[in-house]
Amino acid sequence: MATLRVTQAVNLLQRQFSGLKLGPLQRVSSLHTTRALGTVFRIERPAQFVSLNNLRDNKGSRKTKKRVGRGHGSGHGKTCGRGQKGQKSRSGNSKPGPGFEGGQTPLMRVFPKRGFKNAHARDLQPLNLDKIQHWINTGRLDPSKPITLKTIYDSNLVKFKDGVSLLGRGAGYLQVPITVEVTRASKEAIKRVEELGGRVVCVYHNKLALRALLKPEKFAILPKSAMPMTAKLRRMYEDPERRGFLAEGIKNEYEPVSFNFERRVNTST
Repeated sequence: MATLRVTQAVNLLQRQFSGLKLGPLQRVSSLHTTRALGTVFRIERPAQFVSLNNLRDNKGSRKTKKRVGRGHGSGHGKTCGRGQKGQKSRSGNSKPGPGFEGGQTPLMRVFPKRGFKNAHARDLQPLNLDKIQHWINTGRLDPSKPITLKTIYDSNLVKFKDGVSLLGRGAGYLQVPITVEVTRASKEAIKRVEELGGRVVCVYHNKLALRALLKPEKFAILPKSAMPMTAKLRRMYEDPERRGFLAEGIKNEYEPVSFNFERRVNTST
């Protein structure tokens, strides 16, 4: 009975350790040799274990640096493996930059440049009167309150980056008197709004003032809005025909809601 149990135990161990092979850094321990019924079963263990003094990278993981120019006996001397002459043998010219055409005048230099891009240009998005009336009819705008850039932004009337230009398309559809504060307005739009008893005021906003107007929650202290800096902008916002907020007939009668004349603490958040 005892012999049968030993045989079963040996067979189980053989199945478990059948895939274990003897490596170069392993030796057979005689302490782990079992003899039963003529069968020799040996458990192999490594002769040395991994430690800091024998820790190594895998073979081939680190490549030896190629040392050139150390004599012709090395195989990489003299021309250093680059051959004789030619573009690829020169230093810094094996990979020409984009646009290089082998020495001939590149295409980007053949044709002259024309015009320029104005870094101070403002991209004003158009807003027509018929769309304003549609927003009022659907309850998305309140005509009894001034329609500012903040109102336009919150109601998703127009998506803009630098400002809004009020245009007169669909002027016949507008039937409600409104007060509008925009960046610029056309003569036809001004005429139609004022015919109904409304008011159009063109207000200047630089990038900081526009950000403080649209997202006041980001400011603990709302900054003072900047005045128009260039002479061209000052002439436009001082022109009463363009309904500028600095015009003589307008600045004494109406104070824009969207323009901060003084620096003040934000009480809305």
